[in-house]
Amino acid sequence: MDPALRIEVAVFDVLGTMVDQPGGLRTAVREALAPGDETSEDRLLAGWAEYVAREERRIANGERPYADSAALDREAAERMTGDGSSPDPRSVERLATANQRLAPWADSLGGLAALARLFPVVGLSNASRATLLRLNAHTGLRWHQALSAEDVRAFKPAKAVYRLALDTAACPPERTVMIAAHAWDLRGAQALGMRTAYVHRPGGDPPRDTDTFDWRADGLEELAAVLAPFA
Repeated sequence: MDPALRIEVAVFDVLGTMVDQPGGLRTAVREALAPGDETSEDRLLAGWAEYVAREERRIANGERPYADSAALDREAAERMTGDGSSPDPRSVERLATANQRLAPWADSLGGLAALARLFPVVGLSNASRATLLRLNAHTGLRWHQALSAEDVRAFKPAKAVYRLALDTAACPPERTVMIAAHAWDLRGAQALGMRTAYVHRPGGDPPRDTDTFDWRADGLEELAAVLAPFA
């Protein structure tokens, strides 16, 4: 193995990559709002995602002051539960904190442990510090370190978020691999010179034909086997 090809640190996206965010949010919508059919659920979930994405862009563009993910989730929940009157506080709270109660994918705990035997493992999430703390406790995910984009008052794919991981690890980007189920996330890491590994997850953002990620895998245990020679 050429020493220049070795990996020193593995950085992981969390929401959607390590936990089932699409399924967990759907369950939260169903429990809090009882929309009655899948089409209504899809509409509510799409509205939530569109609102959060829009507000993240507005923050990135300097069009509104910074607000962390927990605040944006609460705003989205209030919009979903409002019907022209005051939103139901219990429904708002249940929806606003849904990202704290997501379930890990079936291979997340075992795959993370396998990769942690090879490299220091770092979680890097757009989730707020408080959300990430409670989500890690809920799921049993065990990191050597977990970082929130809140620390740099930005959201991925802003370069500052990936620099946070690189600076924390004191590791050059070419010795760091970013692992995610979202191609947009990997492109952001790639822009700073990090190596990239796409992991397929339902509801993720699959690569385009033009994407040139270093590795692709159907799960974390498969990825651990692929990356073992680079440890």
